[in-house]
Amino acid sequence: RNEKKKIIAIIPARGNSKGIPKKNIVKLLGNPLIYYTIKEAKKSKLITDLVLSTDSTEIRKIGKKLGAKVPFIRPRNLSTDFIQTLPVVKHAVKYMERKNRIKYDFVILLQPTSPLRKSKDIDYCLKRLVNSKFDSIVSVTDVGGNHPFRMKVFKNGLLKNFTGKIKEDMRPRQKLPKVFIRSGSIYLIKRNAFLKYKSLVGKKCAGIVLDGLESTNIDDIEDFKLLEMKLRTIK
Repeated sequence: RNEKKKIIAIIPARGNSKGIPKKNIVKLLGNPLIYYTIKEAKKSKLITDLVLSTDSTEIRKIGKKLGAKVPFIRPRNLSTDFIQTLPVVKHAVKYMERKNRIKYDFVILLQPTSPLRKSKDIDYCLKRLVNSKFDSIVSVTDVGGNHPFRMKVFKNGLLKNFTGKIKEDMRPRQKLPKVFIRSGSIYLIKRNAFLKYKSLVGKKCAGIVLDGLESTNIDDIEDFKLLEMKLRTIK
């Protein structure tokens, strides 16, 4: 067997979010949103370092209490409204590598806005990637009724088929080819591929299909309320 792989999991949680103020610590069924991602990541048998990247001292305090490492306050230039996830992840990886004088084998991004992915799925992805020809794994979910074959675009004020075909595709959904969209729950990539391609998705990417609530992605306050309602009915 190979020696234990070094795996860094990064949870990005900015203090100010555009859609929902303090989104990452808004209470969902009584717990701050980041609680759910930290809790599952901590259950993972394979993650070496679980790092919360935040620019907020309030979130830092909560994250530490929940058991994540919060070794830095994220620099201001990486905390603007339009900052992409990539430089945030890179900063955390480089910071931890310098601090611990190690080099990670894998980088996993766990966004707090997908609170219901399970630790078993995190570990499944890690095990699968360690022994494979793939360089990354991304979680996806079925697009359901929003199928590209049914999508429309406006061209010069006219409604046209997104596919460019003249005729409508009236087949029932079950007959359409399976199409998936990233769910945002899990991005896992080999560290070297991440730095080489400057992307969380490599050139040889595998997928894990998540269904139902595990593929939830909270974008706005409506998503939040809807998820809370669904969770209350399950409880």
